[in-house]
Parts: sequence; C-alpha cells; structure tokens
Amino acid sequence: MQPHLQAMHGFAFRLTGHGPDAEDLVQDVVVKLYPRLSELEAVDQLRSWLNRVLYRQFIDNTRKKGRQADRPLSDMVEPEGQASFLDSVIAEDAAPDVMIDLERLKPALKRVLDDLPPDHRTLLLLHDVDGWRQEDIAIVLDLPVGTIKSRLHRCRAALRKKLQEVEEPFLLPDRLDQ
Repeated sequence: MQPHLQAMHGFAFRLTGHGPDAEDLVQDVVVKLYPRLSELEAVDQLRSWLNRVLYRQFIDNTRKKGRQADRPLSDMVEPEGQASFLDSVIAEDAAPDVMIDLERLKPALKRVLDDLPPDHRTLLLLHDVDGWRQEDIAIVLDLPVGTIKSRLHRCRAALRKKLQEVEEPFLLPDRLDQ
C-alpha cells in the first residue's frame, strides 16, 4: 500500500476538505486493511480499489457523524506552500485583458464552488482539477461511466449558470462557453 498512500491522502483531502480529517480517513483505511495485506496482492487495480475502500469509509464516517458542515473551498488548500488551483487558471502568455477577467472571476468561482453540493464539488475537483479519468472515478464511486459523464455535464452546467448569474456584468459575452 505504501506507493499509493500519497494518492490516497490526496483523494481523502478532496473528500474531507481538511488535512487532519484526510489523514484520519487514510489511517482508518490502512488500519482496517492491514490484517488483510496478503489478500491485497490479488487485487488487479490496487489504486482504484483502495480509493473505492477510502470513499466507502468516508461515506460510513459521514453517516456516523451525521451531515458535516461544508467547508469553504479556501479551507481546502493548506497554507504551507500549496498553491490554490484557482491561481493556476491564468496562463503565462494570457493577454492582460484576459488576466483581468480571470482575476475578477476567481472570487466568484470560489463562492459558486462553495455553493455546489459536496458530491458535485468533489466530482468537479477530481475530474477537472486533479485530472482523474472518468473511468477511475466510476470505479471509486461504484457508478457506471455514463452516470459520471452525465453528472459531470450537469455539474458544469450548474457551475456555468451560477457563474453567469454572479459575474454577468463583468464577463465578455461568450467567455464561459470557451
């Protein structure tokens, strides 16, 4: 499991939105699976399987605690050196007017992402920010790939609509469709 611990922590961080909670979640999974290490050798796609176990442990923990309060997206980035993914939106060779539009869009994007349901936000962050393949997300969430595709489409449409409502006066007409 050692080579997959960092990826598991990253996934746990996306699920929980809080570093110590992510560490606890990974630790819970490792403690649960440690007595069964010999069985793990037979698993074909170990990373996907471990992430599925991690996701199910997260769901179990959430059900035990009741509904957790959502944390703002700004809390999902640990202050010690991790750059926010929103800071990476601006391309190095972007024109000044594009850079101004994007700088104006960042706070609105943070607010809109915070308003999305946690499952939509997690799906968008996993696919669009972390670069997970739809097939991997489907394995972890134990859903068909078609369901992941349709949910991603609906999440993006909701995000686009909310951004247009918030930033309509500031954006160029077709900026969100690009």
